[in-house]
Amino acid sequence: MSMAAKQTLCPGMLPDIQSTKGDDEGESLSWVGMEQIDLPVEIAGRPVAAKVNAGINLLSSPEAEKGIHMSRLYLLLDELTQGEMTPDLLQRVLKAFLVSHQGRSDEASIEISGEVLLSRKSLNSNHSGWKAYPLTLSAELRQSFTVTLKVGIPYSSTCPASAALSRHVAGLQFSKDFGNRIDRLPAAEIADWLVEKGMPATPHSQRSWAWVSIRLNPEAKSLPVIELIDYAEVALGTAVQTVVKRSDEQAFAVANGQNLMFCEDAARRLHNVFCSAPFCEAFDIRVEHQESLHPHNAVARIHWKGSNNVT
Repeated sequence: MSMAAKQTLCPGMLPDIQSTKGDDEGESLSWVGMEQIDLPVEIAGRPVAAKVNAGINLLSSPEAEKGIHMSRLYLLLDELTQGEMTPDLLQRVLKAFLVSHQGRSDEASIEISGEVLLSRKSLNSNHSGWKAYPLTLSAELRQSFTVTLKVGIPYSSTCPASAALSRHVAGLQFSKDFGNRIDRLPAAEIADWLVEKGMPATPHSQRSWAWVSIRLNPEAKSLPVIELIDYAEVALGTAVQTVVKRSDEQAFAVANGQNLMFCEDAARRLHNVFCSAPFCEAFDIRVEHQESLHPHNAVARIHWKGSNNVT
């Protein structure tokens, strides 16, 4: 091979088109990057097969370059795979994004989506099973650094109106069966009636979802994934179950009966508990009751900006 040919194949001589001046006088771009990158990460002590979006803005200047070097961002993302995901780790990688494009960018963001699998105990039988919670983790470095955590929590909701109508039917049936009795009704006979006929109508329930998106307190050193889920499930009282024996199913029926909820009720319950959550600076909550009565969903939303009125 000639010396000229060797120089042509030398990596140092390869053209760098991204670094050339743009044709449109360097119009700025609000975001440039990559989406749906496969990345193995660790969140809440669990492995997550994540999809990652990563990018930066591209500033306008007389000497603005045509594009960014996406491979630099891609390689920097590997640091996210080296241990437990934390706010500090995310901020470090975002700062590295900007350093890799010094003078050409002043904003960077990362969005990580996946499902975290947690072991959850049964209500009564002392068994455990695994449940997947979808989550999205967003980190942005602009004038300040912010982290937003969004988690989906499935639960059961029993309609209060349907429960009242069902009780009304039960009352009518009781009057029909015992209204003409003039003797004192024995407790045992009433108990037998309740077991055999006490539910002539049943209220409708449905699987429901709470989507809780919180902006983390700036002092947070870890991602409160498990704490967020626990707060929501305790507030709602009817988290869907994994392994279920008969005693667990009965306990679940009792929990539903004690926690009748419209979507508005569920949203307010979550609002009340997350307003006092120490890890939460602001939040947006969306609850979705996937109706068994209707072919559409019942939805309620509520948000809170915190005591300092952050936006």
